[in-house]
Amino acid sequence: MTGGESSEARDIAEAVARRSYGKLLAFLAASMRDVSAAEDALADAFASALAEWPVKGCPANPEAWLMTVARRKIIDAVRRRKTREASAGELLRLAEDVTVTDLAEIPDRRLALMFACAHPDIDASVRAPLIMQTVLGLNANAIASAFLTSPAAMGKRLVRAKERIKESGIAFAVPERAEMPSRLEAVLDAIYAAFSEGWADPGGTDVARRNFSEEAIFLARLVADLLPQEPEALGLLALILYTDARRSARRDAQGEYVPLAEQIPASWDGDMIADAETALRRAGTMQRFGRYQLEAALQSAHVHRCKTGAENWAEIVQLYDALFALTSSPVVAINRAVALAEVEGPQAGLASLQTIASDTRLADYQPYWAARADLLARSSNHAEAHQAYETAIGLERDPAVKRFLRKRQMMLRN
Repeated sequence: MTGGESSEARDIAEAVARRSYGKLLAFLAASMRDVSAAEDALADAFASALAEWPVKGCPANPEAWLMTVARRKIIDAVRRRKTREASAGELLRLAEDVTVTDLAEIPDRRLALMFACAHPDIDASVRAPLIMQTVLGLNANAIASAFLTSPAAMGKRLVRAKERIKESGIAFAVPERAEMPSRLEAVLDAIYAAFSEGWADPGGTDVARRNFSEEAIFLARLVADLLPQEPEALGLLALILYTDARRSARRDAQGEYVPLAEQIPASWDGDMIADAETALRRAGTMQRFGRYQLEAALQSAHVHRCKTGAENWAEIVQLYDALFALTSSPVVAINRAVALAEVEGPQAGLASLQTIASDTRLADYQPYWAARADLLARSSNHAEAHQAYETAIGLERDPAVKRFLRKRQMMLRN
């Protein structure tokens, strides 16, 4: 195989991993009733693909090839076991029963896997992270960052949760509707966290992250369709659609960062916004309000202001008040402080920020320092604003945002 063909084969293997990892793992884990065994087997199968496809060429049905290799890996692993586990024979039988010749033959068990991960027997704090890893393939480092904890601690919690699924015999099935609401919060949190991970790549240059956003939108629609009378599922769908509608507007033609206030509403995806508004209205008719509906309502308010020019900051502050009452989130508090500054002035915003300044999690949280820098600058406290900008710039990973913040910092000298 030529160098170009080898590179193409590797690209196909990586594309299949991005496109089909969650579906393959969900099917394999449900068939094996063992998430860890399925993960190990699938990882080995992808490693085999990266080694063999560049040499031998890509199979006609890559996903079916991967599933067949993963099945063999599980069978080999079971046969190598030295201990006489009671479950080994059953696992071997299940693995031998898994035969797939085409991707179309693989049932989509992702939703079932998500609800298995959200089972009451799984510790509540790890349900959403577990879904993110098993269904979307995020590693412990990325998940730990999303949940403001260390990768080592997150890794241990994920391992324990998978063992719990195995030991408890938790079914890989969508629960009865009566049981579903109790598991829904973790499912929605995981979908939103996955979307946020994809949203963190504003230029759309990281294909893997972009796939997280697309996958999250698909899953949000799936849950909303499954639970049409669950307002928070509709709220999450609306929130994601409102946000993703602005994706292309976050960068100008030169790739420079464009904040929301300077974006051109005509460049937003109108169809996506219309779908978001429909979902939010449907949720509102049910008169059961939650976090995701409030966050979607905030996005709707921003869209309305930017499109019409009508000031609605007082209403936005009220929405943040309600959201903070529900979540006590420092992230919500930061956004509320910024909105409050538009109503009562930057000093009021700074005073609001000061109420959460002792939260140690904010020391390395870039949006806190960026908000503080902006409010200090607007209060003519240039020395402290300069230092806050310096901290925000140091914490920011996106080069375009770094340049934007640096320009704001340099304006303090004028």
